[in-house]
Amino acid sequence: MKTEEVRPRLKSYSYLVIALLTVLLVRLAVVQLLHNTEYQAKAKENRVRLVPIKAARGEIYDRNGNVMAASELVYTLSLNYPAMTDQTEVVSRLVSLLQPAYPETTAEMINEKINLQKNRLYEPVVLLRDIPWELVVQLEEHRQELPGVEIAVEPLRNYPQGALAGHVLGYMHSITPEEIDQQQDYKYGLSSLIGKSGVEKQYEKELRGQDGARNVEVDSRGRPVRELVTLEPRRGNNLYLTLDQDLQRVMEQSMDNMLAGLQPRHPRARVASAVLLNVKTGQILAMCSVPAMVPDDWKGNISSQRAAYYFPQGEVYDPMNPGAFLNRAIQVSYAPGSTFKPITGMAALETGLMDPDKEYVNCKGAYWVAPYIKCWGVHGNVNYYSGMAGSCNVYFQEMGRRVGQENIVKIARELGLGSKTGVDLPYETAGLLPTAEWKRELNAVLTDRKYQALKTQIEEKYQNLLDQAADEDSRRKLESQKKNEIAKWEAQYQIDYNFNTKWQAYDTFNMSIGEGYNEYTVLQLANFAAALANGGRLMQPYVVDRIVASDGRVIQQFSPTLLHQVAVSSRTLAQTRQAMLAVTEPGGTGHFLFNSFPAHIRVAAKTGTAQNRRAPDGSSQNYNGVFLAFAPYDDPEIAFAGVVEYGYHGSESAGLVARDVFEQYFGIKDHRQYNMNQEQVSHNMSNIAVD
Repeated sequence: MKTEEVRPRLKSYSYLVIALLTVLLVRLAVVQLLHNTEYQAKAKENRVRLVPIKAARGEIYDRNGNVMAASELVYTLSLNYPAMTDQTEVVSRLVSLLQPAYPETTAEMINEKINLQKNRLYEPVVLLRDIPWELVVQLEEHRQELPGVEIAVEPLRNYPQGALAGHVLGYMHSITPEEIDQQQDYKYGLSSLIGKSGVEKQYEKELRGQDGARNVEVDSRGRPVRELVTLEPRRGNNLYLTLDQDLQRVMEQSMDNMLAGLQPRHPRARVASAVLLNVKTGQILAMCSVPAMVPDDWKGNISSQRAAYYFPQGEVYDPMNPGAFLNRAIQVSYAPGSTFKPITGMAALETGLMDPDKEYVNCKGAYWVAPYIKCWGVHGNVNYYSGMAGSCNVYFQEMGRRVGQENIVKIARELGLGSKTGVDLPYETAGLLPTAEWKRELNAVLTDRKYQALKTQIEEKYQNLLDQAADEDSRRKLESQKKNEIAKWEAQYQIDYNFNTKWQAYDTFNMSIGEGYNEYTVLQLANFAAALANGGRLMQPYVVDRIVASDGRVIQQFSPTLLHQVAVSSRTLAQTRQAMLAVTEPGGTGHFLFNSFPAHIRVAAKTGTAQNRRAPDGSSQNYNGVFLAFAPYDDPEIAFAGVVEYGYHGSESAGLVARDVFEQYFGIKDHRQYNMNQEQVSHNMSNIAVD
């Protein structure tokens, strides 16, 4: 190409380059002069990361300072979603590294976690907590292949005593978006763990602490270079419970041993609960529910096997696989059986319709008024004390007939039955103290529902017949039949409605011996026994004694709370305590349990055998064992209540647990290192009396 031809082209290119450089310089000037602050801030944001510092949760101690729930530093694996260059690739590589140690971790599971947090992806997506050091090293070795994968050190709840008092302590698990919305007073993230049950939930605000944060300078690969500013987290407050760890351990150990001894004869005996109270303060010294809860199960992704342990599949309740999620001491109500008889007795004493010493009832094996409810034996002539000692159904049905349902309900209500106790634990149920009004309202609805369904069936039947009628004469006959059938239906409805909604005499007979519609929680039964023992002071049970700051300052000290003084005379209470003492004396249904106790530690008790209404069939073995006790009789300190589903007699089931716990409390025998073998359990069972 000739020079004359090249020069014009070079000149044009030169002008183009100068123009581009001019534009670039102008743009640079604009950025430097007009947007300097904005771009400096953006550069700083890319260079400086705000890293949250999780606050350590407050610790939980028993009454003697033994640690029951603490916090430990663990490695947490999470995803920083904005830093992930290719989600599919990163997730695939991460799964291949995690599956040898966590086979249930899949790409679908990780993507689901990301999707659940799609509206808050600026927060870390927590995948696994408490990962082992070996996995931490392996992930760090592959860091270049895993952009957005982060490992942090944070405190995590741990329970050094395992399942001990698991239902009382409760558990922690990932917060839900709904719970975040409800907790407006505190900034939770979707990666936060929150108390879900027990003390962990009830005292969430006191335990959670305040998270901190630190500004960290990072390089272009997101690796920390230096720490700039740190806001230290504030540890949560500590709780000191009213529980005694030794008594709690003995109660749970004894419960397990007792169930193991029952199961050869009662295979369905796999569920039990019990409570031990200080009768003067309402402090809960021990509370257990079997099957046990292991709080550590819930810290991460609970396995399908463990989930089935807590939540069995199937629409019908399976007594062989009952589920461990509920705290059956406060969340399930039971028929009290014969442990309700002191209520009936006090109603008779208060109305003056019974002389406890001189007046006798002749038990021939069944009550003489329809429906002729049977007694477990033939007791002959019994008064209040011998009737209570032998748990005579006939005697207490007669007392129930004399005083009537309203007087029985009055005494039961005074002693807290059928109402929540106000214990400082979540999800307490109220149970059921049946009244005539309650029965009327319930059965009115049930009867209406039944007959409305029947009426619908009649209408549909005749509509089909009328549609198929051959002629007008046939239609008239069908209309007449329909009218007659509806008239019969309406007449039967009135009969059934009047009968079903009215409190019947047999309802009172059943109620007087703790059957029928009666249903109360184990904690209510224990509190009733405590009020009877302490002279009629119905206390509010509680499980947290005090809240203490991390520096040792007592923030709040809880004191005993009197709900009310029971409106029952001191004479009636004393006579009923004496009748319950007769239960553990020679001839009483609970004598064998406490006959080796020292003379100065006498025990008053009441045994019970109650219908199990959740039983899948009508077998004679479908009875719960129920037991109440308090001691020492002369100056009561503690009260016990326990229920064993399918335990049959209270003396052979929950009574054994009461005996062991009382022996531990009074120093009669140290059960902490004692494990009964099968022969010893069977030997104890052979000495059973009744009820």
